[in-house]
Amino acid sequence: MRVLFIGGTGIISTACARLAVERGMEVTLLTRGRRPGAAPPGVRTVEADIDDTATVKRALQGERFDAVADFIAYDPAQIERDLELFRGRTRQYVFISSASAYQKPVGHYLITESTPLANPFWDYAQSKIACEERLMRAYRDEGFPATIVRPSLTYGETQITLAVNTWTRSYTVVDRMRQGRKVIVPGDGTSLWVITHNTDFAKGFVGLLGLNQAIGHAFHITSDEALTWDQYYRMVGEAAGVEPQLVHIPVELLGACVPEMLGGLKGDKAASVVFDNTKIKRFVPGFQAAVPFAVGVRQTMAWFDADESRRQVDEEAGPRWDRLIDAWEWGFEEALRRFRAES
Repeated sequence: MRVLFIGGTGIISTACARLAVERGMEVTLLTRGRRPGAAPPGVRTVEADIDDTATVKRALQGERFDAVADFIAYDPAQIERDLELFRGRTRQYVFISSASAYQKPVGHYLITESTPLANPFWDYAQSKIACEERLMRAYRDEGFPATIVRPSLTYGETQITLAVNTWTRSYTVVDRMRQGRKVIVPGDGTSLWVITHNTDFAKGFVGLLGLNQAIGHAFHITSDEALTWDQYYRMVGEAAGVEPQLVHIPVELLGACVPEMLGGLKGDKAASVVFDNTKIKRFVPGFQAAVPFAVGVRQTMAWFDADESRRQVDEEAGPRWDRLIDAWEWGFEEALRRFRAES
């Protein structure tokens, strides 16, 4: 089976490409070449900017694929681009959406693929919803062979995922823990969340490739393990060999102080989520997430600890977090003082 991945060198896509190769698929990655050496062994790489449609058409001239998966499309204009590029050139087009597209706040604690798509808090999720709607219209109107996949928060050996951290330098929160500095947990730390190892996601995703029955359908692919944010933070601390000092700060204050944080928290990580993976298990028999977070995060920590150059810290995030913590603790103490003085 011939598959084309647009992207292919990120946390999710690398694991998917590696597993696809292991299962005997002929994998081509279309990338901009910004991460030299990041492609897994056994794949063919084509360097081109996906937004330059003329160049892409030349690079892929005469080629057809059993499946095309776009890991990096975020807005409907990019979907229009892909429709132009791949109409009649693939038997299946897989769009990587996001579980953040689901209704916030949720109307029912258990999220299925029939949960409404409605997120008024985060423009990222709104864009993903618009992409899905365009693809489903193309499927209904012209038979475009679309399949939609919705990952939730996913990590691998190179990524530490927590509610308040930096994506590009994710060791930052561990560095604070190891220095005995406080780390921020949004809300009271008891909301449930699901974090999925990229190798687990890949098993469900690769199982959908070339599956004709999956066309026209949407799937989320996540772990069945739902833990609180306090549990996740403490597991990271345990893997790092320290007891983390957690500070619980209301989402409203975090968003008021740092507006760019609000969407990703109120529209995603601050809400409790529990996913029902019955559908992906029905379409991909045998799929089961096998990496508990406590195990996966130890593997991740071992990767960071194996090479000092990997332990990069975001020098801007730390001082900002310190200001947030100081403001919250001062405000708490001041509110308590005023209440007691007026009692």
